[in-house]
Amino acid sequence: MLDHTLKSDVTARRLEVITETGRRRWFSKDDKARIVEETLVPGAVVSEIARRHGLSPQQVFTWRRQARQLPTPIADDPPFVPAVVDAVVPAVAVGHERKTARCKAKPDVGGIEIET
Repeated sequence: MLDHTLKSDVTARRLEVITETGRRRWFSKDDKARIVEETLVPGAVVSEIARRHGLSPQQVFTWRRQARQLPTPIADDPPFVPAVVDAVVPAVAVGHERKTARCKAKPDVGGIEIET
């Protein structure tokens, strides 16, 4: 007959109960934004920044992706300026007269002028 009991000469002296993994940390939105901003500096290495804050690089890349998906705040200035085209009288180029009649220069139809 087999004896299914476990008999050992070694007794447990200390018993440790792990109630949590210890790896889950919660970061505020400000902390996440600050860490993501550190990675956007030219020459920054994401894995070094993640290691310094006790994170995995994958977590920081996820935060960066989430930050790109956030709506951008609308500024007071519009994102584009309408273009206004004025009729321009073609300027005659001095010293650039055409020598043949079959090639005609097209007059300027407009120009772009940027005012600040």
